[in-house]
Amino acid sequence: MSLRLKWFASLLKWPLHPLVRFKLLPADPVAELQLDRQQPIFYICHTESASDLATLRRVCQQLELPDPLQPVRCAGQELDRILFLERPHQLIGGRTRTRALQQGQQLLQLHSEHSELNAQLIPAAILWGRAPGKENSIKWLIGEAHSPNWLAKLLIILISGRHTMIRFSKPVSLQQMAAQFGHGPIIARKLLRMSRIHFYRQRLAATGPRLMNRNQLHHALLARPALKKAIADEAKAQSITKAVARQRVRKLVLEIAADYRESTLRVGDRVLSWLWHKLYHGLNIHHSKQLQELAQKGHEIVYVPCHRSHMDYLLLSYVIYHQGLVPPHIAAGINLNFWPAGPIFRRGGAFFIRRSFSGNKLYSTVFREYLSLLFSKGYAVKYYPEGGRSRTGRLLTPKTGMLAMTVQALLRGIDRPITLVPVYLGYEHVMEVDTYLKELKGSVKQKESAFGVFKAIRKLRNYGYGYINFGEPISINAFLTERAPDWKGLRDETEATKPAWLGEVVEELATTIMVHINQAAALNSVNLIALVLLATRHKALARPELEQQIQLYLDLQGQLPYHDRVTRPEQTPAQLVEHALKLEKINLSSDHFGEIIELDLPQSILLSYYRNNVIHLFMLPAILAAALLRQRDLTKTQLLATAQQLFPLLAAELYLQPALDADDMIEQLLNFMARQQLVELSENGLRAVSQQQPGYRMLGLLAGIGTDTLQRYAIVLNLLQSCRQVNRATLEQQSQAMAARLLTLHGITAPEYLDKQLFATLIRALRQQGYLQLLEDGQLIPSTQMTALTSTVNSLLHADVLQSIQALVRTHIHESAPTPCEAS
Repeated sequence: MSLRLKWFASLLKWPLHPLVRFKLLPADPVAELQLDRQQPIFYICHTESASDLATLRRVCQQLELPDPLQPVRCAGQELDRILFLERPHQLIGGRTRTRALQQGQQLLQLHSEHSELNAQLIPAAILWGRAPGKENSIKWLIGEAHSPNWLAKLLIILISGRHTMIRFSKPVSLQQMAAQFGHGPIIARKLLRMSRIHFYRQRLAATGPRLMNRNQLHHALLARPALKKAIADEAKAQSITKAVARQRVRKLVLEIAADYRESTLRVGDRVLSWLWHKLYHGLNIHHSKQLQELAQKGHEIVYVPCHRSHMDYLLLSYVIYHQGLVPPHIAAGINLNFWPAGPIFRRGGAFFIRRSFSGNKLYSTVFREYLSLLFSKGYAVKYYPEGGRSRTGRLLTPKTGMLAMTVQALLRGIDRPITLVPVYLGYEHVMEVDTYLKELKGSVKQKESAFGVFKAIRKLRNYGYGYINFGEPISINAFLTERAPDWKGLRDETEATKPAWLGEVVEELATTIMVHINQAAALNSVNLIALVLLATRHKALARPELEQQIQLYLDLQGQLPYHDRVTRPEQTPAQLVEHALKLEKINLSSDHFGEIIELDLPQSILLSYYRNNVIHLFMLPAILAAALLRQRDLTKTQLLATAQQLFPLLAAELYLQPALDADDMIEQLLNFMARQQLVELSENGLRAVSQQQPGYRMLGLLAGIGTDTLQRYAIVLNLLQSCRQVNRATLEQQSQAMAARLLTLHGITAPEYLDKQLFATLIRALRQQGYLQLLEDGQLIPSTQMTALTSTVNSLLHADVLQSIQALVRTHIHESAPTPCEAS
């Protein structure tokens, strides 16, 4: 390193201080990257720049890491601590080479000769701003050149210095590299080449590819063969000229396409930071490290989150941005394209999609080609597989249109792997939850508007914690290779290929996404309390009992986790209850016996939403608990048979993860219940502990988690058992009517009884499992296996509820036969 560079970097320390504000990733590199301060540390950077060096010195001083200006003494030799890959451009003349090749070769040779040496070479990427630049742009002065000259760098610091990002990456073990590859010039060049690729991908992951302006986007789309054909077909079908058809395409592009602006992200970052501070105690983010790993490997990332709230659009993009990655282009419903939100969302990366493509071939072609163009250019994308927000808190049946377009884009020859990243989004308060209940009861969905936005802003308050858990990634390439090994031979760069297996594979892929979302669920104070209190008859419990039951659920997920990506709160049950009281989610009363935690009717209804976010984590233990309570002296074989009989229906509704070893899973759950003194061994098998023991009450609360689900199943199954055949639509309608009646008779507060989609999902699952057969005239008839299933479900219900259901079925058959169903 030249004395001039050292002197200039030292001189810039204080002038740069007010001009540069940086975000450090990871936040604690020493711990997260497992840096060993006892071993020699070297740094490698992209550009030999005094301002970069001065900024790196400031960061290293903050982290108590060695000063980059201080030399390192290795094996008796004094070496520069930092390597630079490139020198900056000059105002006049070309660039000269750095000493990185000689330095790299020298380091590798020393490690080959001295096996005790194990220096760490830490890549340090310094990004001045997050602007991606524009295609065919000559505006290199504002930071679009990677190694700008000193005048350009001055302007970059003045414009983007306060938006600097510094990322340390996993250190390279020079000892390991020298032992594996040697120390010749070729190996040193390989080290530098790997470093260049690394820094390129770091920049690409943080800023994204260069942007196209609207004219470039329009011309790029018009040049696509599929769109040329669609224009010709539109002109012929509508008896118009191709020029008019192209004009229609242009209007559709303007309607659909995002107008991504980095300046909007900067402003949005400040606004959202203020908003999250106002709304939430904090944001809990888990499993985000994998995102950087995927980006570093060059994957095309497609985020596929669940959809709870309009807040999802902002929250996830904000989190991704603060992970040092470029925010994705977001598929948003056309209903959000209203002033002033629409233009802001569009500049933040939103592209808008109509609710239905049916009957509009030109629109569907434009949209598909636009999405394919995003993938081919390398833009990250985010869309919601459910297609809309969940009104009940459960995952909705996924819509497969966008997913099919994603697979088709891969079949068109994208040269990078496409990876889906499922995301679980959880809240302790969803601001739209009140309107969800009204919509389930039949109210018309209110159209989004500027007035609605201002009204919502007025109601903002503290909403507790937000949870963003990234699920296990799904490589579409690997998924297709496993299900359709010949897929690579079907690649066609000009057309959207639709092989015969596409529909089935996309359906399976969509289900896998939902399973992975549920595998990353987040337990919190509100959903844990909802699980307990909604399982009681009067929605009230003594505070010590509530805390004891919460601890049981935490222990269950700690000892037998549903999946290793499920997260648990760090607070104690007492702290969780206190937190929920501050959020006004529960009520506290007391008498001379102690404190009581209770829910009023509105709270009971609303908390069912949060319970449904995580009900899948406890459904199988709940089924076992119900069986042990309702039937005495069951063998493990009988319990396993019950679980296996119900599992396919539960999995279809709750997107449960496949049971790899059902016997072992049931065995572990029963052993857990025995350790917690919920069940005991008898001469003939297992049974619940006596009613005098605390474990009996706890087992009953655990069983209560599955009560609403089993009662809905019982309505449909008993109705089917009473009919020889029935129309599907009629079955769904009558099931929902009976469910509404049951709500009133037994004071049930679960809104999902009013959700037609859940009944449709159950009926579809019954058909898939062979319990229902579809006749040519569209009628459904129960199979002989239906009787055993109905008997199992009925045996798990409270006697009074079962009597009500059977009485309702008899009344229905008496009053409505033979029109809705033919009585048996």
